[in-house]
Amino acid sequence: MGAMEPQIIERLLALNRNFYAAFAAAFSESRRAQDTALLPVLPYIPQGAAVLDVGCGNGRLALLLERERPGARYVGVDVVPELLEQARRRSASLQRVEASFLQADLARPGWIDVLPPLQFDCVALLAVLHHLPAFSLRARLLAELAAVLAPAGRLVLSTWQFLDHERMRRKIVPWSEAGLAEEQLEPGDYLLDWKRGGRGLRYCHLVDRDEVARLAAAGGWRVLETFRAGGREGDLSLFAVLELRQPG
Repeated sequence: MGAMEPQIIERLLALNRNFYAAFAAAFSESRRAQDTALLPVLPYIPQGAAVLDVGCGNGRLALLLERERPGARYVGVDVVPELLEQARRRSASLQRVEASFLQADLARPGWIDVLPPLQFDCVALLAVLHHLPAFSLRARLLAELAAVLAPAGRLVLSTWQFLDHERMRRKIVPWSEAGLAEEQLEPGDYLLDWKRGGRGLRYCHLVDRDEVARLAAAGGWRVLETFRAGGREGDLSLFAVLELRQPG
């Protein structure tokens, strides 16, 4: 199968942007700082760290840092203004963490130029990669993030393993509901529905351990470890901890 057509990539990106804009409040209520899916990131965030939260959503990682890593500097980036509004509102009362939120489209080259001139001790890429259509786009994002990580820093990513649990498999609906045909997509691409506060549709790609390894290799990273955590089942997400590969 050849590369995904650019117009299909754009349709999938628009599908997800429109979903998160329409359901920002309901989605935000379902994503809290107490979620166990956030806790695996903490060991890779030293005291006083600079943390970049890529695809930050409602900024719940900033709230966790307020409790667990006082003195941290947090920068959250997302494309959806409605989610950033939720993030700024929820973070308005933070006193022990310096938090800022920026709008940028991770699917566009050069988005990284909006970031402050920092080297980040930890880059969090949580539940983001599976919403980016096309292997090439996911690989490009990882390659771009290599430029902002501190030499001894870590990138921590998570991706939903939604085929492993019946609760998540029930969310899968035919591509015809989005006006698309399966042959226009890549293997591992799925359409998932949402039924809280109305019905919505999201594009999701199954990024498994094999793809994480391939993405890391393409972007100049080395995978230090992988493990499962999060969700009601305790293992909904695959986590991977990456470091920059040394030259030579």
